[in-house]
Amino acid sequence: MDPKQRMEELYKLLAYHNERYYNQDEPEISDYEYDQLSLELRRLEAEHPEWMHKDSLTQRVGGTARRDLKKVQHDVPVISLQDVFSKEDVYAFVERVKKEMPSARFIVEKKIDGLTLVLRYRNGRLEDAITRGDGAIGESVYENALAIRTIPKEVPEKLPYLEVRGEVYMSTESFEAMNAREAERGGKTYQNRRNSAAGTLRQLDPAVVAERQLDIFVFNLEIAEGKTFTGHKESLLWLQSQGFSISPQLSEAETADEVWAAIEDIGNTRWELNYGIDGAVVKVDDLAQRQALGFTSKVPRWAVAYKYPPERKETVVEDILVQVGRTGRMTPLALLKPVRVAETTVSRATLNNQDYIDEKDVRIGDTIIIQKAGDIIPEVLEVVKEKRPEGTVPYKMPAFCPVCGAPVAREEGGDGVHLYCTGVACPAKDSRKLEYFVSKDAMNVDGFGPAAVTALISEGYIRDYADIYTLKDHRDRLIEEGIVGKEKSVDNLLKAIEGSKDNDIDRLITGLGIRGVGKQGAKTLAANFPDMQAVMDASAETLAALPDFGGITAADITAFFADPKNRAAVEKLAAAGVNMTSKAASKRKDDRFAGMTFVLTGTLPTLKRDEAQAIVESFGGKAAGSVSKKTTYVLAGEAAGSKLTKAQELGIPILDEDAFLEMTK
Repeated sequence: MDPKQRMEELYKLLAYHNERYYNQDEPEISDYEYDQLSLELRRLEAEHPEWMHKDSLTQRVGGTARRDLKKVQHDVPVISLQDVFSKEDVYAFVERVKKEMPSARFIVEKKIDGLTLVLRYRNGRLEDAITRGDGAIGESVYENALAIRTIPKEVPEKLPYLEVRGEVYMSTESFEAMNAREAERGGKTYQNRRNSAAGTLRQLDPAVVAERQLDIFVFNLEIAEGKTFTGHKESLLWLQSQGFSISPQLSEAETADEVWAAIEDIGNTRWELNYGIDGAVVKVDDLAQRQALGFTSKVPRWAVAYKYPPERKETVVEDILVQVGRTGRMTPLALLKPVRVAETTVSRATLNNQDYIDEKDVRIGDTIIIQKAGDIIPEVLEVVKEKRPEGTVPYKMPAFCPVCGAPVAREEGGDGVHLYCTGVACPAKDSRKLEYFVSKDAMNVDGFGPAAVTALISEGYIRDYADIYTLKDHRDRLIEEGIVGKEKSVDNLLKAIEGSKDNDIDRLITGLGIRGVGKQGAKTLAANFPDMQAVMDASAETLAALPDFGGITAADITAFFADPKNRAAVEKLAAAGVNMTSKAASKRKDDRFAGMTFVLTGTLPTLKRDEAQAIVESFGGKAAGSVSKKTTYVLAGEAAGSKLTKAQELGIPILDEDAFLEMTK
């Protein structure tokens, strides 16, 4: 794949998974898989800084502050550690530190898998508790902290100000008790302890926090006014004397061999603990040496976090079935003998396509090795051939769709590895298309989940997109039949459907499911065309010239709208009252910045960064995240940093806010 295309793909993937992890507390991939994607993006950004996004997740930490909790500025920025993934990386870190600090000793401790929390004490009493947020600004969860039993509400030594950092977690016992209660009430159950701790800490009802019995391990002393320490371990032992639960089973080490042995000891017992860990942290103990080693632009040079690879388990393939997606793509799914892996029970795994099955030679009855973390369907790593029973045969995908019976065909163009149902009226395709159309990423119809879509299709209420907007005509029957719930549920759904009519057309374009056009591509179309008719009539040449588009995406769009059925679907939606006018394009003032690239850096006197970016885009310009020879202007505020320096080296014009605003008059 072209490096630029891969970077764009990684930006979308990481943004999605970051949102799932930090803000929804429902990750879909493991930490290890997320870290690998992040490392790949960092490498590509280093090789191609001119394509780096201004808001790249590699340049910041964590999620965003929720709007329903009070935002609080951190006294000490909550930064992450450098992640390492191999023995060689650990040895290289120790050797680098030893080269600068020959007398350095290290502390190795467990990396607790929970939610970071900063605790503030004034004159010995707990004053506030703040989540990580984006590292600079977090959320106050003080009331919830009062309900956590292992957070001291008062400490013996009354320092003027004390700030500590810890990790909130849920023990196995508390996790199982919580899920039992929720199941009995008919509520949501969690899949792992990290999700449950994060979701609980951000509850708006402290009584829920108290019931679920969270705990905390404190792993760092941030500020202690009136008291000094020489080492990290010394500071933790003092915190322990003040009533804090500190990082369990600290190990001291002096050599790389001793550090690695401590990491292995933690790894050997990680699945036996009654709390989750996702790594081991190696820190220089001496605080003066830490200060001398300092920081890079993003991470401290005196510590690393070793990430353990995902847990792997053996299980048996009991059967293979084929699912049909919204585009007709057929995906084989292995049904597994249930096995417990990384805190969750696994019973199925995707096999991707026929080529994947052939490559790994997966057969019904085979013993396989899988890995899984979080809530995703796991990956099949390999087949244990020596355990293969007699009589197994290679698996071949069906020649006909298992849902509608239509012939299947390999996709035309591309890599040709996927099979597609050719049926014009396949119920499975209809269902998946409609599920996607009403999903959060597309038309965002709240309460319209897959079960409701399936039920309404099976009962004959909907078969295409426009049918969704006629459901209001069947309100009484829907309530009477209880297909999507009782009266309140039906009315809420109908209200959400009606509200979706006012969406900007980027959501509609996303919902149509055009191959190669995701959320960002849809926003680009909405920003550059006045309405859906203009999008449908656009030539391939016009589309290919759009920012971040190309010939393949342009061809996919023109092919989609060349199909009379797709044009008819849009026309039916328009007749149903769905908005067809681009709100984004209507905000476009003129094209005075067309072809120009602006890089924003530092803090501006009055404009927020997103406001300045919106102004650039409203005049047809592009806001980029890094400075290159292609940059037209750098808009610099206070504490502009390295971007300003690079712009000066390249001779790129520098604007302050006043000069920038003058250009927009």
